[in-house]
Amino acid sequence: MGKLIVSLSPHAHGKDTVERNMYGVIIALLPALLASFWFFGIGSAIVCATSVVACVFFEWAINKYILKNERNTILDGSAALTGILLGMNLPSNLPIWIIIIGALFAIGVAKMTFGGLGNNLFNPALVGRCVLLVAFPAQMTTWPKIGQHWAYLDAETGATPLTIMQEAIKQGDASILDQLPSSLDLFLGNHPDGAGAMGEICALALLLGLAYMLWKKIITWHIPVSIIATVFVFSGLCHLANPAYADPISVILSGGLMLGAIFMATDYVTSPMTAQGQIIYGVAIGFLTVVIRNWGAYPEGMSFAILIMNAFTPLINTYVKPKRFGEVAQ
Repeated sequence: MGKLIVSLSPHAHGKDTVERNMYGVIIALLPALLASFWFFGIGSAIVCATSVVACVFFEWAINKYILKNERNTILDGSAALTGILLGMNLPSNLPIWIIIIGALFAIGVAKMTFGGLGNNLFNPALVGRCVLLVAFPAQMTTWPKIGQHWAYLDAETGATPLTIMQEAIKQGDASILDQLPSSLDLFLGNHPDGAGAMGEICALALLLGLAYMLWKKIITWHIPVSIIATVFVFSGLCHLANPAYADPISVILSGGLMLGAIFMATDYVTSPMTAQGQIIYGVAIGFLTVVIRNWGAYPEGMSFAILIMNAFTPLINTYVKPKRFGEVAQ
C-alpha cells in the first residue's frame, strides 16, 4: 500500500474543483455563445457542436484505447470547454472536416500527449486554431458577414475590422480606417461587412462573462486587465505617432483580443501562478499582440502572443515565486 503524503500545516480547505471551474467558465461563455448564434445563425451552431463533439470524442478515445486510463475524464468539462473555445476561434463557415482536424490537434497533440489536463504546456484550443491557420489559411481567413442565419458553407464573406486596420498600415493611409464600424457597433457586435471568428463578435457578451468569472472568483483581474491596459497604451502611442494606426478603443474591441484576454490567457494550466507573474505575463501578451497585428503577416496576433507566453510561463513561475508560509523577508 502506498504511503500517504501530507504536507506540513497549516492546511487550507477550498470548494474549488476541476469540474466547478470548468463548468463555471462554460457558463461564463454562454452570452458570447448565444451572441454568435444570434449573429451567425446555423453556421455558428454547426461549427460549435462539431468542435465540442470532436474534442470530447478524441479525449475519450485516447484515454480508453491509447493511454488505457480507467478514469473517465470527459465529464470534468475540460474537453467540452476546449471544444467551445476552439469553435469560437473559427469562422462560422468552416467545413466540418477541418474542424475535426483542429479538435484532434487540440486534444490529441496539445493536451493528451503531455498527460492530459494539468500537464499541457500550451492552451489546447489555441494550438488547434493556429495549426488550422497555418495548414488552411484560405478557409481560416474567410469571414462570413453577420445576419445570414440559414447560410453555412455558401455564406457571403467580407473584410473584418482587423483586415481594414492592417490595410491602412500597409498603405499608410488613415482614410481607410473610415471603413471601420463605430466603437459602439464594435462593442455590440454590429459588424456589417465582416465579423471575424464567432467568439469575437460581441465585446459586451464577453465582458458579461468576465464579470461572472470575477464574481465567482474563477479568475482574478490581473491577466485580462494587464493585457487590455497594455494594448490600450501601446496602440495609443502608435496612433499618436501615425494616424494610419487605429485608435486604441477600436483595437481593443476588434478581433480576438477580448476573447483571448478573458478566456484563453487566463487558462489555469498555462498561465503563471502568482499575481505579479500574471501581470508580467499579461503585459507581454498585450505588447506582442500589438506588434504582431501591426507588423506581422497575420492581422490577428492574440493567439500567437498567448502561445508564446505559455512557453515562458515556467520561467515566470521560477522568477516570481510566492513566499513560503512563515518565511522571513530578507
